[in-house]
Amino acid sequence: MSERILVVGGGIAGLWTALALARKGRELTLLERDPPPPEASADEAFESWERKGVGHLRHSHAFLARLHILIRDNYPDLMEELLAAGCRELKFADGLPLSLQESYRPVPSDKDMTILTSRRTTLEFIMRRYAARQQGIRFETGTLVRGILTDRDAAGQLRVTGVRAEQNGETKDWLADIVIDAAGKNSQMIEWLNDAGACISEETERAGILYFTRHYRLHDPENEPARTKIPGAGDLGFIKYGLFPADNGCFSITLAVPEIEMELRRAIVRPENFDAICAQLPGIAQWTSSETSRPVSRVFGMGELISRWRHMTKDGEPRVLNFFPIGDSVIRTNPLYGRGCSFAGVAAEALVETLERSNDPHERARFYHAQLAKELRQHYDDMVKQDLAAAKRARNALDPDYKPGVKARLFKSFAEDAIMPAIRGDVELMRAFMRSFHMVDAPNTWLRDPRNVSKVLRTWARGKKRNADLYPPKLGPGRTEMLSSLGISPTADQERLKSA
Repeated sequence: MSERILVVGGGIAGLWTALALARKGRELTLLERDPPPPEASADEAFESWERKGVGHLRHSHAFLARLHILIRDNYPDLMEELLAAGCRELKFADGLPLSLQESYRPVPSDKDMTILTSRRTTLEFIMRRYAARQQGIRFETGTLVRGILTDRDAAGQLRVTGVRAEQNGETKDWLADIVIDAAGKNSQMIEWLNDAGACISEETERAGILYFTRHYRLHDPENEPARTKIPGAGDLGFIKYGLFPADNGCFSITLAVPEIEMELRRAIVRPENFDAICAQLPGIAQWTSSETSRPVSRVFGMGELISRWRHMTKDGEPRVLNFFPIGDSVIRTNPLYGRGCSFAGVAAEALVETLERSNDPHERARFYHAQLAKELRQHYDDMVKQDLAAAKRARNALDPDYKPGVKARLFKSFAEDAIMPAIRGDVELMRAFMRSFHMVDAPNTWLRDPRNVSKVLRTWARGKKRNADLYPPKLGPGRTEMLSSLGISPTADQERLKSA
C-alpha cells in the first residue's frame, strides 16, 4: 500500500517537494489556501494572482545556480516552459566585470553557475501549471489548515497523523502517513506540535534590514541599457541596491535599508522617493530613467525579517515522527542572496532520499534533519554572521563618536582592499567565489584554498594605487547627500539614538 502524503502549502517549497516526490513515482495531495493562478499569461499572474500566503510574491526573485542545476538535470521540460514564458538564464560570463571579459576562457563547470531570473509570479505560475499536469500530484485549493492531528506510538513518541483543514466552509480531517509543512514563515504547525508536547526549540537572529521593491517595464525590451563598470548591485552602507532583469521586458529594483535608518525607511515607500534614489545610483539610473522604462507597480515593502533554524531533533533523536518541515517553516534566512528557494529545493531532494532510504519513521527523521544540517547549516551561519556585522556597521555609522579599532580597520581593509579587488582581477578567483555564492560549494570554501589566499594577499600587498583599476567607480552619493536630497535630516536618526 502506498503512503498517504500531504503537502501543506503550494508556494515554491511545496511545488519543489511535490515535483521531487512525483518524480519518484509517489502520489500526494497538496493543500493550498490560495486560489490557482490565472490561465492567461505571466502578465496576468503578476497583475491579479492573489497569494495572501506569500507576502514576498512581488519582490525581486532569482533562482541561484544550485536551483538552476536541479531544474536542468531533473526537469528539462519544465526548463523549456520557463524559458518559453520569458524567464532568463544569466550565465557566469554575463556577470563578469568588464575588466575580465577579454581574458575569460570558459571551462565546462561554468555551466553550473547559471542563474534563472524572472518575476516571482512567473516562476510560480509556470511551475504550478507544470506540477498540475504531473501524474501523482493532486491540488486542493481554497484549503486552510486549522490544526494538526497527532497521537503517540507504543513507545510514547509523538507522531503526526494528518491535519484538520477548512474547505468551502466545512472543516474535515485529512489523514496521512506523512505530512510535509511547506506553508512558509507564517506556518503554525510547529506551534501546534509544541502545544502537543513536541518541545521543538529554535534559534533566531534579526536580519536587521528591510527591503523595498518596485517593478518596471522597458520601452524597448530588445535594447537594454549597456553594461558599464558600475555594477547593477552594490552596498553604500546606509542602503543596498540590486537590479533584477525579469521576463517579458520587465525588471525590478530592490533597495534594502538597515532597520536603524528610520527616516529613510519612512521615505522610501513613496514612489517618487524610490525613483529619486534610483536616479542617484549610477549602476541602475539608466534603467529607471523615463527614457528607458516606466514603473508598473507600487513600492512593495518587506520587513520583520529574521533568520531562524528550528531544531527538530535533540541529541540526534526526533521530536516528532512522520512530519517534515521544508523551506521557511524550518529554516529561514535574510533574503539578501536569494537562498530561500534554493534551500527549499535542496531540502526537497533530501526528503526524496530520506523516503527512498528507509521505511522506519525514526530513521527517516534522523536522516532528513542530518541532511539539512549537512547541506544548509554552513550557509545559514554565514548569512547570520554577515547580518550581525552589517547591523553593527549601520549602528556605528550613526554614531559621530565612533572610531574603529585596529581590528575593525584591518578586517575592513582585507574585505575592500584585498578580497574584492583580487576577485575582480582574476577569473579563477571569481569562479571559485561564485561557486560558494551560488551554493554549488560550501560558503567560503574558496578562501580556504592556499592558492587563492596567496592571490588575495598579493593583491593586498600591492596597495590601493597599483590596484586602482580593480575598484569599481563610485556607486552613489554619501548618506548625508542622499538624505538631504530627499528632504530628510541626516542627523534625525542620530538624535533619536542619543535620546533612546
